[in-house]
Amino acid sequence: MASPSLRRLSWIFFRVGNSTFGGGIPTIAALQRELVEREAWLSPEDYGLAFSLARITPGTNVIAFCAAAGSRILGWPGAMAGALGETGPSAIIAILMTQGYESWRGNSWVLAGVAGTIAAVVGMMWASGASMIKPYLKNTSDALRAVVIVGAAFLALAKFSLSPLSIIAGAVVAGLLWSEPNRK
Repeated sequence: MASPSLRRLSWIFFRVGNSTFGGGIPTIAALQRELVEREAWLSPEDYGLAFSLARITPGTNVIAFCAAAGSRILGWPGAMAGALGETGPSAIIAILMTQGYESWRGNSWVLAGVAGTIAAVVGMMWASGASMIKPYLKNTSDALRAVVIVGAAFLALAKFSLSPLSIIAGAVVAGLLWSEPNRK
């Protein structure tokens, strides 16, 4: 396994950020495959921390995630590579696609394509969530805690429209209160 170089890290952020469609979650899931599974530059725990912190920052979460992941791998240069590589060209593509959609939004084929895209993005979000929680399903105690916290977070957002920050704060408290005392 090659050690991370700024050039290689920049290329991964550029390639994934500009070839993954559906928003931040699918992009972050693709980066998980690259940075955690293929390159092993981030541990699953570091990935989860970067993801969680990105979700509570103001602004675009995927940019915050890329900056956090890049920083964890190569410090400030990695953070810059993550933020710039992921956003530059994709911002131009987003502008062009928005103008194209405005021109074609009455077309039934375009609307059918958008509906299919939405369905695929939901599936990718589920896959990303499953990948993130998988390391915590190794024993019964951790699995039960993970399932309860995931379910509570889902209900807190879907039913009660709580803010992501309050949901994450509640999950931190629940995780701390429901931890095993001898765990390091």
